[in-house]
Amino acid sequence: MPIINSQFSPNFWFKNPHINTIFSNRIKKQKSPKYLRKRYETADNDFFDVDTILSESDTAVIILHGLEGSSKSGYILEIADYFSKTWDVWAMNHKSCSGELNLRKTSYHSGRTEELIFLLDEIIDNYRKIYIVGFSLGGNITLKYLGENAQELHPKIKAAVAISAPVHLNSSARTLQERKNWFYLNDFLVSLKKKAIEKIRREDPDSAKILLLEKATTFVEFDNLYTAPVHGFLDAEDYWTKCSSRQFLPEISIPTLILNAEDDPFLSDECYPYTEAMGNQQLYLEVPKYGGHVGFMESSGRDRWYLHRLMTFLKNY
Repeated sequence: MPIINSQFSPNFWFKNPHINTIFSNRIKKQKSPKYLRKRYETADNDFFDVDTILSESDTAVIILHGLEGSSKSGYILEIADYFSKTWDVWAMNHKSCSGELNLRKTSYHSGRTEELIFLLDEIIDNYRKIYIVGFSLGGNITLKYLGENAQELHPKIKAAVAISAPVHLNSSARTLQERKNWFYLNDFLVSLKKKAIEKIRREDPDSAKILLLEKATTFVEFDNLYTAPVHGFLDAEDYWTKCSSRQFLPEISIPTLILNAEDDPFLSDECYPYTEAMGNQQLYLEVPKYGGHVGFMESSGRDRWYLHRLMTFLKNY
């Protein structure tokens, strides 16, 4: 589809991508919707948790959080509260992100769609329409799922949105390793390394890999040591290449909006798929000049601009 000309323009302060990103996710007072947690046991003797807000609607929205987030991340709480006034909400927690480590050595990663597929199979018969909304890593998972499964997609899945999605993981990982993004990178790695080391210690408390992980300072090192080998990839580059959703965008067969801010500090130039959007009638790309990473704060500092934007897009389908 033609590229959407975005109307978002915040005030002076929120034109700074780091203020937008940090304020919206670390400082802003967040919503506190009342969730009902559901735990699903998977065929590999593992589990994942989904937090729900249910009101017997005939429409459900599945929400996927970003790297090291959860259903309790501020941006998820806010959109869950907003959507729950209209639809049933299913806020997924990727494995190991619900406050309890999963049982297997494997975890979640940027291309893992198994839990999304499992949840869709569980709830598909209960609804007339289902929407999927993914943020950051969850956006990449959403887009990869839609492209990989385009020919078998259930007709009840009507539309989807991906916000701040790193559709080209290789270059996005390196962008996060730039000096200007040290704060974000370190924050992610502290959390990721803690979980990975705890899992390794379960099986081999004396593993030499523990010390190597403790010393890791980049995504290349972490994904080479943990994510890639544990999940069956050759190395970090192989993992990023196979899981990047950009290669699957031409196959997407339902109305899908990608909302990536031009000033997003996490995204590389390759994360703005203009060519793919212009070549696919079902793919919409909106690139506001401002917004940061999962920020998009309105000038008042109270709400995120994309809430109404997403609701309007999804209701069209």
